[in-house]
Amino acid sequence: METKALRRCPIGIQTFEKVREGDYLYVDKTDLVYRIVHDYSCVFLSRPRRFGKSLLISTLHSYFEGRKDLFEGLDIEALEKEWTVYPVLHFDMSTAKHLDVENLKLELSNKLTRYEEIYGKGPGDEANLNQRLEGLILRASMQTGQKVVVLIDEYDAPLLDVVHEEERLPQLRQVMRNFYSPLKACDPYLRFVFLTGITKFSQMSIFSELNNLKNIGMLPAYASICGISREELLTVLTDYTDALAVRLGTDREEAIRLLTDRYDGYHFAWPSPDLFNPFSLLNAFADGQLDNYWFSSGTPTYLIEMMRKFGVLPSQVGRMEAKATAFDAPTESMTSIVPLLYQSGYLTIKDYDREDQLYTLDIPNKEIRIGLMESLLPNYVQRTTNEGLTTIAKMNRALRHDDLEGMLLLLQQYLLTIPQCDHTNYEGHYQQLLYIVFSLLGTYVDVEVRTATGRVDMVMRAYGRLYLFELKLDRSAAKAMKQIDLKDYPARFALSGLPIVKVGINFDSERRTISDWKIESL
Repeated sequence: METKALRRCPIGIQTFEKVREGDYLYVDKTDLVYRIVHDYSCVFLSRPRRFGKSLLISTLHSYFEGRKDLFEGLDIEALEKEWTVYPVLHFDMSTAKHLDVENLKLELSNKLTRYEEIYGKGPGDEANLNQRLEGLILRASMQTGQKVVVLIDEYDAPLLDVVHEEERLPQLRQVMRNFYSPLKACDPYLRFVFLTGITKFSQMSIFSELNNLKNIGMLPAYASICGISREELLTVLTDYTDALAVRLGTDREEAIRLLTDRYDGYHFAWPSPDLFNPFSLLNAFADGQLDNYWFSSGTPTYLIEMMRKFGVLPSQVGRMEAKATAFDAPTESMTSIVPLLYQSGYLTIKDYDREDQLYTLDIPNKEIRIGLMESLLPNYVQRTTNEGLTTIAKMNRALRHDDLEGMLLLLQQYLLTIPQCDHTNYEGHYQQLLYIVFSLLGTYVDVEVRTATGRVDMVMRAYGRLYLFELKLDRSAAKAMKQIDLKDYPARFALSGLPIVKVGINFDSERRTISDWKIESL
């Protein structure tokens, strides 16, 4: 298969000007940009990290600076007739992470200083951060004769890593609340305000005082503003898919299937087109291979801490239901982790019952499932070593070759190398541990699957076979197998069309590993 010369993928480039002037690949979203700036004056957009929020903010920056040259050939060129130049105050809060109160104030002060060098400093009584921002907006408007545009990227970045800390969160939130407070008072001088972030901290002036703030995060009209839709993959990016197929040594259809399985499945509204993670997709095109790019760029510690706080088990991060009102709940006082899992990109919308206003949520794709389980594994094995992940890869190879005996032997040996963990003297610990390990194999796994006569501890579908696991602690594999037969668990799956394998496993709490197992194929 011959491939065309392709524009470079903008890996690590989040500036619209650089993308356009460097002739990088750009998937045109400017028709939505035009609609937003003409429909609203104050907007908030929530999307997970690495989903193109910064590039969107940069696109708005270039638009409001009247850079018509950068938009040549894009949809907005035919829509916009005026190209008015506005003063733009653009604040990137991603540089304000992991700071204490004093250093956060210093970072915000430095951001203001940059614009004070353009529009001048105010009088001596302009000492506080909010006073300086208000003064900047007024001077920028008076000096240019135009209303001011304020763009704030990752507005919540200073707060996310302390969302689980009852002492530090209020302190840092008060600093940010003070900084953002002029946006309401300066409304007569503002042409447009746009904020991006992951979650919504309601106890801040942005959300409590800006009555005209429009949250477009879950509006179907803007569902595809960030991310790559399946339609865009099959049209705008068709040559990139062909090139990837060549690099993978497969055909186009298989390449699309692999990309879909690993990176697709996001829905930020309902209805919504299927969306691919743009960071992972473009990295796959650039490298000519599939990898877990989103997770390799960093796992947010706040999410793992919040899962601990709410006592969420690994097997519970999956198919869930939530009322529509849950997504508007204050982050700092939420009673469920579901909205945060959704906003952070670990869950996505799979269905919506409009009558009951009930969303069905699930893990979007293989990349998220595997990456999340790798992040959770240390909670069950104390540490995750390269040797451990290599063992899991070997387990997958054994399973692929229908060698369940060999896979369980590898698992038994692996568990023997793990330091002692707390709270391992109950069956549920081992159930969750197996859930994580089997998920890392890239297989479908579910726990506590109901049947007419009881519940199967674990069901795994892999390589054309269905495995039914019954787990025991300090008893015997024979007793586990006897329970499978006594309750006739296989009958529940008789219509699956897959060969069924019964597996009884017994764990030894003293040795903290599998003591014995029994395998029977039907």
